[in-house]
Formats: sequence, structure tokens, C-alpha cells
Amino acid sequence: MISRKHHKIVFSFFMALLMSCIMSFVISVFNVGMVSNIIDIWLNAWSFAFLVAFPAIIIVSPIVHKLVNIVLHEEKDST
Repeated sequence: MISRKHHKIVFSFFMALLMSCIMSFVISVFNVGMVSNIIDIWLNAWSFAFLVAFPAIIIVSPIVHKLVNIVLHEEKDST
């Protein structure tokens, strides 16, 4: 197993893998329809999308965490 100290990288990897998979499939079908070679088109798009998504998530996730902390407020303990 991978050490917990690599949590951010592993999280980013799986987030990029899954999101690029879903989005590249949806966009491929939207653009060309359910053609006979949709799997080839999608896999080509997915490989490119993942190469963009992984570093993008690494760079953007700290900014998103800061934005979430700004938007959310701390709940006061009612006890």
C-alpha cells in the first residue's frame, strides 16, 4: 500500500482518472454520437484528458480547498 503522506497525489490521481473517464465519454458521445468506433474515439480522448486533468487537479485543488473554507462557516457547538 501507499503511505498516507501521499494522500493528495493519490486522491488527485483517482479524481483525474475517474472524472476524465466520465467527461471524455460524455463529450465524445455528444460530439460524434454512438458510432461504431466510439470506444476508440473515447479511449483516445480519455488518455489526452487524463494527461491534462491530473496536473490540473494537483494545481487547482489547494485553491478549491481555500474557496471551500471561505464559503463554509464553522458550526457553533450547541452543547
